[in-house]
Amino acid sequence: MEILLSPWPWYVSGPLIALVMALLIYFSKTFGMSSNLRTLCAIGGAGKKVPFFKFDWRSQWWNLIVVTGAVIGGYIAHFLLSNPTDIDLSTSTAVALNEMGFQDIGKSLLPNEIYGWDAVLSVKGLSILIIGGFLVGFGTRYGGGCTSGHAITGLSSLQRPSLIAVIGFFIGGLIMTHFILPLIF
Repeated sequence: MEILLSPWPWYVSGPLIALVMALLIYFSKTFGMSSNLRTLCAIGGAGKKVPFFKFDWRSQWWNLIVVTGAVIGGYIAHFLLSNPTDIDLSTSTAVALNEMGFQDIGKSLLPNEIYGWDAVLSVKGLSILIIGGFLVGFGTRYGGGCTSGHAITGLSSLQRPSLIAVIGFFIGGLIMTHFILPLIF
């Protein structure tokens, strides 16, 4: 049971990701989570009002299975396979987080100051969710895909736009982490 509670080594998980990508390329499919939102909107009838959602969503059934698997897998990983040990953070990171008002640093992957119900249902938390959701949705549409689509499918098929997008994701993440997050908290 110990092997299930520790992260899989790169030499197991890496080849599994490569195998999935090889199969997707072989069957002329692309992987990405954001395309599922378009599919769900099309299933709900959004194509009657917005031409972007008017397409044959039945051709994307397999991608909905990927999302379902991600949700079920996330549930299993969190509730059945999680190792309850503390996260080993550097002292400078712990000090910086403490200065921003975070408590119990390293005790959870999801700090209550951001993900707890009290934080989420506050004006600040709802504002972050709404503005962040808009920015992610806009960026995904404008960039032609999400992080998983560009980083996994795009890079594995050597697409230059995906390389540029992934570089942009990392730059955006660094800006958020080092400049914007400290202003919010």
